[in-house]
This record gives sequence, structure tokens and C-alpha cells, in this order.
Amino acid sequence: MSAPSAYRGLSLWHETAGDPLVPRPALAGDVTCDVAIVGAGYTGMWTAYYLAQARPDLRIVVLEAETAGFGASGRNGGWCSALFPASFEKLAAMTSSAAAAAQHRAMRASVDEVIRVADAEGIDADLAKGGTLVLARTRPQLARARAEAAAATASGADDVTLLSAAEARSRLNATGVLGATYTPDCAALHPAKLARGLAATVERYGVTIHERTRVTAIRPHRAVTERGTVHADVVVRATEGYTAALPGLSRAVIPVYSLIVATEPLPSSVWDEIGLARRETFSDHRHLIVYGQRTADDRLVFGGRGAPYPFGSRIAPQHERNEKVFAKLRTTVVEMFPVLHGTRFTHAWGGPLGIARDWCASVGLDTGTGLGWAGGYVGDGVSTTNLAGRTLRDLVLGASSELTALPWVGHRSPDWEPEPLRWLGVNVGLSAMTLADGEEQLTGRPSLLARAVAPLLG
Repeated sequence: MSAPSAYRGLSLWHETAGDPLVPRPALAGDVTCDVAIVGAGYTGMWTAYYLAQARPDLRIVVLEAETAGFGASGRNGGWCSALFPASFEKLAAMTSSAAAAAQHRAMRASVDEVIRVADAEGIDADLAKGGTLVLARTRPQLARARAEAAAATASGADDVTLLSAAEARSRLNATGVLGATYTPDCAALHPAKLARGLAATVERYGVTIHERTRVTAIRPHRAVTERGTVHADVVVRATEGYTAALPGLSRAVIPVYSLIVATEPLPSSVWDEIGLARRETFSDHRHLIVYGQRTADDRLVFGGRGAPYPFGSRIAPQHERNEKVFAKLRTTVVEMFPVLHGTRFTHAWGGPLGIARDWCASVGLDTGTGLGWAGGYVGDGVSTTNLAGRTLRDLVLGASSELTALPWVGHRSPDWEPEPLRWLGVNVGLSAMTLADGEEQLTGRPSLLARAVAPLLG
């Protein structure tokens, strides 16, 4: 990137953030601080925010290769949800049912905490807590919806409601709706406004952000950059989908691209037909994930997986634009909402999200080396990063708390397979999920293919 205009072209969100996106000064040589944070996305900003609030005396330096909110934090689908990438069953198997339930409660609370901070700090991120509708549009999808609601009840949660076809269509009038699940624990938002607002907020609290400062290595008590070394008691890695570029971490977290399209602002007559009156976020129970929201300026934003995983976990701008995937997304959303026929799609973009081998996000701090980390959110990071920031605050300050006792704290995911096995496995898995959805539409039965590749995809 060479100019603010290039940053504005990253996504609809960057273009409409109301921010000139002028880069902050780069690092100008070696410095010493208390806490160095690598990455100015949500994880880095939330960690800096809570540390600066708890200990105003701390010298905190954030290092960012591009500009705050450049990556997934500024480009995502705008869901602040209580979703955690590892299932309740997986977390319970790792520890206990009680610990898994505590993680779920913490995730639900994190949605409200994001809203609280945005309000308290005057960050206008177009937040609307309308919840999430996940439609069932085939018989196998309906079976999964019923199973999800039953599992939530069995775990003691009260946050998943099974809707009838009529109830679901009254809120989101898509084609072929047989039912849906609904949870209130999600807010639609403008991700770049939140990211940029958090960056400005932490600066007011005394945090220093150096942009255009690429970290080339993270070592005990040091973050090495092209412009100097930052020495710190604690160095926090908050790099998510960009983690594989760091030495020694090429197999820790892989980048998988998620792509998004957006319509022009739609008239009220179209929204009267579609629904989403409370700006609910939405998806359906297919295998290959899709997601959408109604923006504050009445656009429909719709995204999904399906872009190929790049060999060697390479991050490159060309992976952010896949015309075949963009076309599929536009076709899919028009098929779901025929009223969109003839609608102009004004924006298309994408970016990498981070996936750990066991699909379980983690946060932790090695007190011996001073190295902290958080990540592996699998696209569920808008609220999970907030929980990570509060947890890292407690870990850095040496405080035992309910947050530091959660099951994801200190979790170590196994490494991904070496290439070419990683490239083959991930891309076969992505293709299989697409085929599995087609299989279910044809047979009306749960996909055997999806069951076969499930272990590969965590």
C-alpha cells in the first residue's frame, strides 16, 4: 500500500468509515516499553485498551504492518456474535461441561461488552443488536437446526430458539424456508468504524501506534521490525490470518480467504419484502458457510467461504479477489431473495481469516518468555477478540480471574500438516463442502461426504 486512497479501496467498510486513513508515523528506531503488541486489529486494540485502562502507567506500543483495521478486523461481515469456533462438545471434552458453559457465557457477555465500550467511548460503529437468524432451507438443514436447538437446551443454554417456517419467513423472507434457529446474541456493525474508533481511543489513553512497521520476527521480550527492535517485558502476537508469515509459525495458523459482495442501498419496498427489520444478521444451515447483514445505510452485505486456500499459506492481494466466488455469492443471494433481480452490486472484496488445526481459538501468555498470543478465531473474531483483550489484560497483570480460568486459555493447537498435504487437504475439504450441499439438495438426506471430511476440517 502506498497511499490512503489504496486503503479506502480495501472494502466497502474502509470506503465508508469516515476516516481519511492517513498512516500514523512508523517506528523510528529501537525503543523499550512494558508491552509490545504486534498487530493493530481487534485483538491488538482490545488488549491495548483494557491494559491502558487498568494500568495508565504502562508504556504500550502497537506495531502494525499497514494501518489499523487493515486485515480481517476492517473487512469482515460485521457480525459481533457469541459464536466460538470450537463447539460446546469439543470444549467439554477438553475440560468439562462446566468449563464449556463458562466459555459460552463469557462469549455472550462479550457481545454486550463491545456495545458498552463503543457507547462509552463514543465509537459510532452502526451497532444494532438484532440477533442472528440461521435458516433451514432443505430437510437436512432443518434436521441440523433442530439438533442445534436441542443441544443448546441440553447444555442448559436458553439462547437458541427453533422457529417454524412461518415464524422464520416473517423475519427473513428467503426462498424455500422450512424453519430456522434464532439467537439474540449478535449485533450487526460496521467493522472498519469499530477498528478505527478503537485505534483512536487507545491513543487517547496514551498508547503509541506505529503503522507501516512490519514485524519480521517475534522473540522473547523482543519484536523485531524493519525499522528497529522493540524491547518489552511482554510481546503479544495479535496477527491472526497473517501469523504464518512470521518465522517459526508457518504451520500454526493458516489463512483461509472469505469473500464478500455488497449491493447498492436498497429502497424500503425491497426491505419490506426481504425483512431484517431489526437488522438481524443471517445465514443458513448449509455446510459451506455464508453470512449476511443489512447495513445501517440499507445495503445487503453477503459473504461466504469457497475461495481456494493458497499454497504455502501465502498472503497476496490477488487472493482477495476471485471473480468466480464473487459471481457465486451474487447468484446465491439473488436465489435466496428473488426481489434482488436487477439490483446493482457495488462492492466486492475479501481477506484472510485465521484457522488453527483443531479449529479452536486460544489465548495465553508464557511468563518465562514474555510471549503472549491470541487468535485462531475461524471468522468468529469480532467479539472473541474482545474476550481475548480482557483475558490478556489479566494474564499480563498477573491477575487470576474468571476469564483466565476459561478453557481456551493456554490451549495449544497442533500444527497444520506440511505442504503439499496442507494445500491438498484444505482445498479438498472446501470443495467437499460445496459438493455436500449439492448432494443434500438432490437426495434430501444428510450428506455422507460431509461426514467423511468432517475430521479434516476440525
